[in-house]
Amino acid sequence: MPISKLPVLVTFCAIIWLCTNAALAQISVAEFHEVLREKVNFDQTDFTALQQGQTVVKLLPAQDKREVAVSGLVSLQVPAELFLQSFRENMSRKSNPAILEIGSFGSQPTLDDLKDLSFENHDIEDLKKCVVGDCQLKLSAMMIERFHKEVDWEAPDYRSQAAHLLKVMLLDYVRDYLTRGEVALIEYHDKAKTVRLAEEQRALRVSSSYIYDVLDEFSHFVKSASRPNLANVENAIVWSKMKFGLKPVIAINHITIYKLDKETGPQILIASKQIYANHYFDSSLGLTAFVNIPGAGPGSFLLYENRSRADGLQGMFGKIKRGVVEERAVDSLRAVLENSKVSLNARMLSQTESAQSVDGKRSWRRWKVGGLRLLLGFLITAFVALYAMSNYRWNSVANGRAHD
Repeated sequence: MPISKLPVLVTFCAIIWLCTNAALAQISVAEFHEVLREKVNFDQTDFTALQQGQTVVKLLPAQDKREVAVSGLVSLQVPAELFLQSFRENMSRKSNPAILEIGSFGSQPTLDDLKDLSFENHDIEDLKKCVVGDCQLKLSAMMIERFHKEVDWEAPDYRSQAAHLLKVMLLDYVRDYLTRGEVALIEYHDKAKTVRLAEEQRALRVSSSYIYDVLDEFSHFVKSASRPNLANVENAIVWSKMKFGLKPVIAINHITIYKLDKETGPQILIASKQIYANHYFDSSLGLTAFVNIPGAGPGSFLLYENRSRADGLQGMFGKIKRGVVEERAVDSLRAVLENSKVSLNARMLSQTESAQSVDGKRSWRRWKVGGLRLLLGFLITAFVALYAMSNYRWNSVANGRAHD
């Protein structure tokens, strides 16, 4: 199904989020807490902390040894439009030190969309030895074969040949995905065990606390030939190159923004689906919800869930690695949510001040430099910082604990 008609992921997320919460514009704080208690295992201690303005972050059950799942919630005092505007402004900005390069594909993708993307020399060198089932980069079997057939590895310009071909293949992949949707997702053949991205995404959706218990109930929406009104849906394909320990990661994410306008205020759901990563990640799915509750103390909440699968969480020290990664995931998400709250509140204040004095404009500039970048954690994945640890660090931790 073409992306312009909204993939299954977004239909599920939008419908289930709204229906599960009984039309959020009408939900009470007590009902909202009950949903969190049932779906994310929040308890009274968490609700008390939330009422006191604290950020709550929880690890979620994972169905796969490669998977780490985390959810977080923070209260806000800002309108939905301000949050959405901030998110849109950051979708393709290099405003975080962890982001080395970033860009987006146009509605009709071209090679020019990837002009600012560069590849590491060691990745190009690894492609020389890359074969199906044994490759240092995550690629499909067809991609690997094309590097053998179409690059003259003996030529002086083999690096530029390989870089150009990789850009062409990524472009073709995105175009195919835009045309056919999730069925176009590739299979990674970098290791003996094939990773099928379509299956990975389906598994992450089923595991999601927003979807799991109500998937069957709303399956007829997916099978039906008709679709809900999609006028309030935005789609974007974003690429990024991020710092990840010894190997920077190039990732491509499909970002979908679903906005529901209600008399009492808009509700927003943002889905971030990873459709490619050249290292570490097998798959990732993030859901960000801006929830407006009329009459509630804080007025609105920012709720986030991410489920990501990484090949580094398996093996001899997999359990120890998982403990380190989960700890980092909780700390990273808490920091992102807390700083995003501060930044959004600062923007709210600066907009008010700017209408009254020049000082407001100065506040806006200070916020723009230091605050907007924090929302990029939602754009790409909650684990921008999480997997910054290289395999070397993981093994160091593992070996250190093994000898304790």
